[in-house]
Amino acid sequence: MRFALRGTARLAVMLLFGLVVAACETPPAQNNFAEITFRHLPEIKLNVGEVVYQSEYQAPKTLPNVDHVFPVPPERAMKNWVDDRLRAVGPANKVVFILKDASVTEERLETKGGVTGAFTTEQTERYTARMAVEMNIVDDFGNRLSTLNARTERSTTTAEDLSLREREQVWFQLTEDVMRDLDQQLEPTIRKVFFPYLTL
Repeated sequence: MRFALRGTARLAVMLLFGLVVAACETPPAQNNFAEITFRHLPEIKLNVGEVVYQSEYQAPKTLPNVDHVFPVPPERAMKNWVDDRLRAVGPANKVVFILKDASVTEERLETKGGVTGAFTTEQTERYTARMAVEMNIVDDFGNRLSTLNARTERSTTTAEDLSLREREQVWFQLTEDVMRDLDQQLEPTIRKVFFPYLTL
């Protein structure tokens, strides 16, 4: 009987250990947000041999910055924009696209509190997204032939009663909005400044 109890206890410990290991190995749930792409927009064809993407932005990954926890971080959306919209169709020279800023910061807003606050759904956070890029046409010897810069900023606020999923939806929309603003600024600027390097 003593042997049976020890065997049962050992089996229970083994089962418990197995459950703990299984729980630790379970991958985190993936969000269901779509990737932000720009394939639905026409390509901007440039008479250069190559498009080079560079990022000088390093996400701090600590508050007040929150871009690293976004469903689609602005930095990734910017890389998608370059891949989808810029096309090299020439024999020489290159476009060097440099991401300078793709930050999103969180600011805690003051709330009323008291009786008024208790009966009001207040806005408790403001999120500000900033995008800044530089584009250069560079010849095969590294000489800069033409350059342009673009910058945009957009903010939104969130209510105190949002669920995590709802907050992620706000973040996703903010990324879409700031990228739309930048796209609408970049395309006409490219067509004006880089006009000698455009092709049909």
